[in-house]
Amino acid sequence: MSGTNRQPLLDGVRSVKIKLGVLVAASVVVAALVGALGERAGVPLWLGLPVTVGLALAVTQLLASGMTSPLREMTVASRRMARGDYSVRVTASSSDEIGELGRAFNRMAEDLAGVDRQRRELVANVSHEIRTPLAALCAVLENLADGVAEPDPETLGTALEQAERLSALATDLLDLARVDAGKAALSTEPVPLRDLLERAVAEAGFSSRDVTYAVQVEPRDLTASADPARLRQLVANLLDNASRHSPSAGQVRLTAAATPDGWALEVTDQGPGIPAADRERVFERFGTLGDNLSETGGGGGTGLGLAIARWVTDLHGGSIAFVDPETSGARVRATFPREPHRPGTARAPAPLALPPTDQEAIVPSPSKPSYPPAPPAHPGAPGTRPEPFLDDLFGRFWPERSMPANVPAVLACLAVGLLAAAILPFRDLGLGTAIVLVASGGVILGFSRNRRSPFTLTCAALCLLLASTAALRDAEWIVILCLLAGGALCMAGLANGRTLPGFIISGIAWPLAGLRGLPWLGRSLRALTGGGASAAAIRTALISLLGVSVFALLFASADALFAEWVDALVPDLTIDTFVLRAFITVAVGGVVLAATYLGLNPPQVEAATGRVRPVASRYEWLVPVLLVDAVFVAFLIVQATVIFGGHGYLEQTTGLTYAEYVHQGFGQLTVATILTLLVVWAAARKAPVATSADRTWLRGSLGLLCVLTLVVVASALYRMHVYQEAYGFTQLRLLVDVFEGWLGLVVIAVMVAGTTLRGAWLPRAALLSGAGLLLGLAVLNPDAWVAQQNIDRYAETGKVDWLYLQDLSDDAVPVLATLDDDVVECALDGRSISDDDWLEWNLGRARAQSELSGEPASLSPTCISTDTTRRP
Repeated sequence: MSGTNRQPLLDGVRSVKIKLGVLVAASVVVAALVGALGERAGVPLWLGLPVTVGLALAVTQLLASGMTSPLREMTVASRRMARGDYSVRVTASSSDEIGELGRAFNRMAEDLAGVDRQRRELVANVSHEIRTPLAALCAVLENLADGVAEPDPETLGTALEQAERLSALATDLLDLARVDAGKAALSTEPVPLRDLLERAVAEAGFSSRDVTYAVQVEPRDLTASADPARLRQLVANLLDNASRHSPSAGQVRLTAAATPDGWALEVTDQGPGIPAADRERVFERFGTLGDNLSETGGGGGTGLGLAIARWVTDLHGGSIAFVDPETSGARVRATFPREPHRPGTARAPAPLALPPTDQEAIVPSPSKPSYPPAPPAHPGAPGTRPEPFLDDLFGRFWPERSMPANVPAVLACLAVGLLAAAILPFRDLGLGTAIVLVASGGVILGFSRNRRSPFTLTCAALCLLLASTAALRDAEWIVILCLLAGGALCMAGLANGRTLPGFIISGIAWPLAGLRGLPWLGRSLRALTGGGASAAAIRTALISLLGVSVFALLFASADALFAEWVDALVPDLTIDTFVLRAFITVAVGGVVLAATYLGLNPPQVEAATGRVRPVASRYEWLVPVLLVDAVFVAFLIVQATVIFGGHGYLEQTTGLTYAEYVHQGFGQLTVATILTLLVVWAAARKAPVATSADRTWLRGSLGLLCVLTLVVVASALYRMHVYQEAYGFTQLRLLVDVFEGWLGLVVIAVMVAGTTLRGAWLPRAALLSGAGLLLGLAVLNPDAWVAQQNIDRYAETGKVDWLYLQDLSDDAVPVLATLDDDVVECALDGRSISDDDWLEWNLGRARAQSELSGEPASLSPTCISTDTTRRP
């Protein structure tokens, strides 16, 4: 992804304290400027406050990016290192204390990786080296024990040779231990080099290898200050290595010569040589010389000779390396100073260079060890991505699963925000609002992970129908309810929830997505502005916009008709309106972007609810349910007493008229129905169903409660009907009727689910049926229905509240226009034809305009309300 590895803005600052100060100051300044600009432009508080907070958070995220990422990466890396993975590195590009800590961590990880690799190679190679002579020795001894072979000198010599190989390996391992400890003694004295080399050649000549040796020392009396035992060990190992890799009848040449700073020793053979890429690796413990050399010359070795040779040169303060040969073969050169580096003590061996890998290259430096650069963090690579603060905050409830940058999603949400800024300001709800809602839903559904789920598609279809009410109905209360229901359906569909707690958590997740999606938004913005096709597209769009604006203004100033077209297409862009439209762009685009992120990365809403363990004893849930049943039975007995006793008995007993009595109770009965559903839900979750008796008690007690609840629902609906007949019809009373009817449907669905004890479908069915009933209420045209009921009541009783009818929306105008000519003005008082553009078109207002005259009606003296008892 282009742009994802850009350097954070504050990486050049060398102090964490200064970074925090800049971060706080920038966030406060942005919040203050945006708030002041919105207040000056008249942006309402409910719009300006969330936009200001959102922009301040975005600035904080932008500046804070990379400040603590090395710490988070080190947390992940340390966990992996505890499991034995030393390949991880952290990004340490900043110049502050955290960056220094990250670089120190990388150096530590590099050293640990080298130690761990050497340990593994040690175990593998020692096992391999021991197995060969040990297997040969066991075979010889078994033959002797079984009588297959005689204990002649040749057989015993073979056994002795394998035992000596084991002894040599043990000696080398002891030397290796001294290498690791770095505490071997160094006793220096003048050493005649010619005598030392000739004795070493004489000892090497006793081997069975068919090679010759040539010694050359310049000057002949060259003497070195060195530890003679360690120096003989060095020469013996170099001769052994050279002879093993020389061809039959080959020659090994030893050369010692004085240098300006000390002296040098070279050993040259006539073997196949060592590739330049392998020359540093051969000095590793159990280092290999390549496949073409490992078996040359036979005999094999422990693989520790050259590692010990390097250790000896390090002890003396010198260096050793393979250099280019004069003709062919291998040529190793060891250089020594005039005096050892630290006489009498051992210097810890230099770190062994590691082989380069695909991600990192090591360039040895003579002055100081070099360390590989940290591999770049890749957000999509499993196991290497750090755990950001938000991951820790949201935990397993909302992990970020493979969320790369998504530039099209950000651009689509920005386009919706710009569309809303161009359409919504200074217009009533209408066709333009529906267009913005449909565009928002299309973007959200298009990027949703669950867009192929039947439940999500059903929610999307209902959301589309609910959004269309903005263009069909003028009654804002029903439109707003439909839009709120559409938002709830949208969240439930995006999260693919299945339970009531899941639906609630889905609704809460929408605003939280503005915080959870900040890292993803940052990656997307960096990918958008980091170069490539995205940056080119932005530049093209800006240049195109500039060109169109310049020429459009020129032509508008030159032609009046063209200017009229421009005014019709281009919104008003004064300073204040521009600021308002900018706030709307950020608000609407941000809301759609949060929902889009929710669809791309839905939270684990069902996992967050957890499992409920049933109670141990049946009475723990059964007793409360039976007591609630008893209360319901008592209430229904009271209702029967009222029905059979009549209105006179009620007034004599309570002092209330029947209308007052029913008004007093329908609200409480609605609340009782809701609480009953909660009781049923809780009891069903806690009740055990392991035995047949458990299931029988569950069905019986909760079934009885549901039946009694249906009676209560019927009672509440009847009370509302009586109250409406007495005091008239209102929008709220109609809405309560629909809501109570929906609760009755839910109770019936609960009874159906209880028969099979399988209710997984119930929450979704309740949610979809509720949205469907609300949509049906919008189709019913509630304001027109309320107006018609009040007109019918007026015709029967002569009672009417003209002021209430005047407050109804334009949806009621076609019904109110059917009144008699002498009173029609009483219902239409104050209404006039509005001058709406096509984006404000609304079916309810369009139908009302055809019924209204051009002048507002004036209230005649006969328009006096005869029903002053207006209740909610």
